[in-house]
Amino acid sequence: MLLKSTTRHIHIYTAEIKDEELVDNEQVLTLDIDPDNEFNWNDQAVQKVYRKFDELVEAFSGEDLTEYNLRRIGSDLEHLVRSLIQKGEISYNLDCRAVNYSMGLPRVGN
Repeated sequence: MLLKSTTRHIHIYTAEIKDEELVDNEQVLTLDIDPDNEFNWNDQAVQKVYRKFDELVEAFSGEDLTEYNLRRIGSDLEHLVRSLIQKGEISYNLDCRAVNYSMGLPRVGN
């Protein structure tokens, strides 16, 4: 059974990608960061999210894989994304189809 956790900027699935489709696999977690391309990402910021994801998955090692546990991981990653935007490590993508400043108003230089 496909389990998932979807926040605005983090989607986690118990699936793997085959031929551009999600295929149910309870042994694999697939992470989709910012599926709506609301932010401009650099490699360092993306790697921070992946490292935190790995850390959180490891922390749940040995526990039952449930939607609740996936939501906890997704929520923690959402908080990380918020901190990245607040620190200026990522920025809003002004070419996004629906810019809504969901993580707070952008900083404006003086």
